Amino acid sequence: MQHPVIASPQVTNHILHKFKLRADKKLGQNFLIDEDIVRRIVEAAELTPEDTVLEVGPGIGTLTQGLAESGAQVVAVELDKRLLPVLDTTLEGYDNVRIVPGDILKVDIMKEVGAENFKCCANLPYYITTPIIFAILEKRLPMERLVVMVQKEVAERMAAKPGGRDYGALSVAIQYYTEPEIAFIVPPTSFIPAPAVDSAVIVCKRRAKPPVEVCDEALFFRVVKVAFSLRRKMLNNALKNMGINGEKVAQWCELAGIDGKRRGETLTLEDFAALTNTFNQIK
Repeated sequence: MQHPVIASPQVTNHILHKFKLRADKKLGQNFLIDEDIVRRIVEAAELTPEDTVLEVGPGIGTLTQGLAESGAQVVAVELDKRLLPVLDTTLEGYDNVRIVPGDILKVDIMKEVGAENFKCCANLPYYITTPIIFAILEKRLPMERLVVMVQKEVAERMAAKPGGRDYGALSVAIQYYTEPEIAFIVPPTSFIPAPAVDSAVIVCKRRAKPPVEVCDEALFFRVVKVAFSLRRKMLNNALKNMGINGEKVAQWCELAGIDGKRRGETLTLEDFAALTNTFNQIK
């Protein structure tokens, strides 16, 4: 059975008109109308009929349709109740798609996915990009690959290397859990309504284990947050926010083998690990 391609201006507008829908600004909705972009996202996910893929926020089913055409089992979690009857219509005939009503931050992902391993694809609302990504990564779920479309600026921060202006706490956290790579840029003209900025699709391959060993992950991320909290300050000053005085900060940096005159944006994951693993040695 031939299905109309949702990722076209004509079909999308027909669906929106038929169901009297408008993009909800509060939910950060922009509807994708570029068939080629959908194809490239599905390619980046490297799906096979043996795979299970979790989609966050299927909307009217644009990307969902592309994922389903790969033959993979698709589990799509949708928060907006208005869209549930729409999805029932647009994805009718796709026996490999299951829509789960709910909030991705609250659902039991493993229970819904029902597979030992899975991949994740999403065109994420800009306003909640980071919480969703971390909700998935921090749970240490058996996810092989995360392919998401986000604001271009966010993608650049996720993939940034030490020393650049885009490098920050988000870069460190994403690279601790995954190996991120920007796949391609998506212009505003690929959506209705058109957003004000470019988007990007980023592929994050889940690491089997983090690239550095730390004695305490919570402490590691606290050190990272503190180091970037005062971007223009040297570590000698920024690290005082760990609740220690300047003398102890100097001792700590010496123990970790790091020059206290450096700024947080120059530190590698190895540097942050060294600070974490020596913190409890401060006297």
